[in-house]
Amino acid sequence: MPDIAIVTDSNSGITQEEAEQLGIVVVPMPFFIDDKIHFEGIDLSQADFYHSLESGCKVSTSQPSPGDLMELWKKLLSNHDELVYIPMSSGLSASCETAAALAADFNHRVFVVNNKRISVTMRQSILDALRLSKAGYSGRQIKEILEKESLQASIYLMVNTLEYLKKGGRITPAAAMIGTVLNLKPVLTIQGDKLDAYAKVRGVKQARKVMIEAMKKDIDTRFKEPYKKGQMCLDIAYSYGQDEAVDIWRNEVVSSFPTLETEESLLSLSVVCHTGPGVLAIACSKKPDLSAYPIDNHR
Repeated sequence: MPDIAIVTDSNSGITQEEAEQLGIVVVPMPFFIDDKIHFEGIDLSQADFYHSLESGCKVSTSQPSPGDLMELWKKLLSNHDELVYIPMSSGLSASCETAAALAADFNHRVFVVNNKRISVTMRQSILDALRLSKAGYSGRQIKEILEKESLQASIYLMVNTLEYLKKGGRITPAAAMIGTVLNLKPVLTIQGDKLDAYAKVRGVKQARKVMIEAMKKDIDTRFKEPYKKGQMCLDIAYSYGQDEAVDIWRNEVVSSFPTLETEESLLSLSVVCHTGPGVLAIACSKKPDLSAYPIDNHR
């Protein structure tokens, strides 16, 4: 059984403390705040980040330094046989493509997974990778399985303010102004590696209802068979600093999906950078069926 290092980035929502408990490594994502670089979970907390947004600071995302990434890989490979690296979706950042190019210098010991996920569904991929590694799968097989299963996930999220979609060019200033006046709450979806519009509704209560209905439809159709087999994971996620709203959201989700165990976590800062505060989200992921993937003993 190969000794495999599992590495991801903080877009997964996994904190440095959680990473230590899981036995994995989380690469902190860099952010520029008023042109000064900070690293998620290292010198940039959730509270600090939100304060910067609300203060009107210039905030932008970046990607890990190739040099730093290679040094980390070299260090981990000094006491591991292989390394599986799971960055955020290639459709949302160039960091996956960059990492895949760097892996070519590591003599087939680094496997970069383009799993087309972010946030809580990406987090589930990390847990799946750990499960596969403990079961005896090689780094190559883990990459192949996670990429094959990559689209077996779904996310819906409600954006509370239109300001950040306007800043990112996803809606026009005029549409943002009209939407604000009408109290419109966009519901967005991530299906694969793209963030798309799903619905526009009046008010937070209606947005929560639309997200739950959308998730019920997915589980009743796309994921009907995996759900019957107990292979589905359900997650809620949310942006920092909205305890009362989260309590309401949690109760609605649990009561709507009583047969599914629900996990929850804060959204990663890269998501909030583009959506702003006050976000609520629901997601589901299918666990890989190990019986469908025999272990390759001829690696």
